[in-house]
Amino acid sequence: MEKPPVLKASTPGSHPLIRVVWLAGFVLLLGAVALLAVGSSASRIIALIAAGWLVAGVTAYAIRHARFLGRLSRGERALRSGDLATARAAVAPLVDRYPTFPPVQRLAGLILYPSGDPLSAATMLESVSRSMRDRDVAVTLVASYAALNKAGDARRAARLRPGEPDVWLASAWAELVALGGDRARGAELAENLPTDTPGRAAMAATLQAIAAAQRHDASAVRARLRDADDRFVLLADDERAFLGYLGGVALRELGALDDARATFTLAMETAPGTIGEALARRERAHMPSGSGSSSDQPSSD
Repeated sequence: MEKPPVLKASTPGSHPLIRVVWLAGFVLLLGAVALLAVGSSASRIIALIAAGWLVAGVTAYAIRHARFLGRLSRGERALRSGDLATARAAVAPLVDRYPTFPPVQRLAGLILYPSGDPLSAATMLESVSRSMRDRDVAVTLVASYAALNKAGDARRAARLRPGEPDVWLASAWAELVALGGDRARGAELAENLPTDTPGRAAMAATLQAIAAAQRHDASAVRARLRDADDRFVLLADDERAFLGYLGGVALRELGALDDARATFTLAMETAPGTIGEALARRERAHMPSGSGSSSDQPSSD
């Protein structure tokens, strides 16, 4: 099976030939001016050559820039359509050539997170978060830190767009699940999350199930997970996988380890190569060995 293109910053790409052409054109132009000053008839010919070099340099730059914008646009469209493999293939060469260019870092981060690499996504998005405070950057950065179990960093990133509904969802996730999270604050956030779309409503219900599990309310956990399941038919596979990861967390917190393990496994199978699959795999790998009750009994801790 062919591996997908890897988004990483290697050596910054450049095109020295274009700079050489521009430099040669400017040098020739200066030479033409000097020749004109001494009354040489060669100044006109040198000036025409200089103009030709400069036009060639500008044309080459314009073509290359148009190709860059076209590739960036293809990556953005593929991301919006959920085609992560195509998005990675489009943007990987740009990351290789322009690893510090903010538009490239932004799009790479937005692709890396749903592809299951929150660490690289956070690295990319941190670099642009001060200059690009758009919705997608803020939401994905908070979610990346939540996925990395860094509640404090998620809290800080949430300040980029504190009024954004999806930032609230990611913040509730971080507080309820990540290391250093404020569980009481997370439970409070979970009770007031937006439910205006099927995806938001399903995530809100699943986060409420986690909060219920942390207070050992088994009936509420099962009820909220059923509410989320009712909306699964309206969601894409990657959304179902991610919510499966969260549902597994709720069941694990409840002490229903067999059910949690089965839920994580189903999430992994639903959307391979996505953040939901990666997180479910991580959580299943760290579960204690042996069986746990699936009869809604809370854990002893």
